[in-house]
Amino acid sequence: MRTSWVPRGEMEHILAALTAPNRLACEISLATGLRIGDVLSLKADQIRARFVIYEQKTGKRRAVYMPSALLDRARRMAGHIYVFPHRYTGKQHRTRQAVFRDLKRAAKLFRISGNVAPHSLRKVYAVELFNRTKSVERIKKLLNHSDEAVTMLYAMADRVEQRVLDTKNYIS
Repeated sequence: MRTSWVPRGEMEHILAALTAPNRLACEISLATGLRIGDVLSLKADQIRARFVIYEQKTGKRRAVYMPSALLDRARRMAGHIYVFPHRYTGKQHRTRQAVFRDLKRAAKLFRISGNVAPHSLRKVYAVELFNRTKSVERIKKLLNHSDEAVTMLYAMADRVEQRVLDTKNYIS
């Protein structure tokens, strides 16, 4: 089942209900467009205002800009090795599943419909960037997509979600 796009206001409610480490990880994903697995695997000595990562899923190199407020919070939270250490051992990072479960719990708490998951954050990022810039090419580059059609699905996820809702309402 594909992940849903969630309006920024609803996403803010969800984020407010997350545990502090999961909230910060999601806020970084929302601000940078990084996949949650890439955020969670950030090493404490790696993060700066601008840094480079190699994405886990694609292996592609990506330059990342992190807003200073998030950078400061990440540095304060960082463990010895990872920014988001595992709760039992600092030798591993927090798991994607932990963030996934926390997001699901928070979305259910606020009765937000759809499949809210960490990947929803990338869709919110893409929609907001598209609404500001109208540049599919820029979003494609920032999300490290190879296919423009996939980027269009992300950039217009709000419209896709609205069409799905309209169709459901029309059928009912």
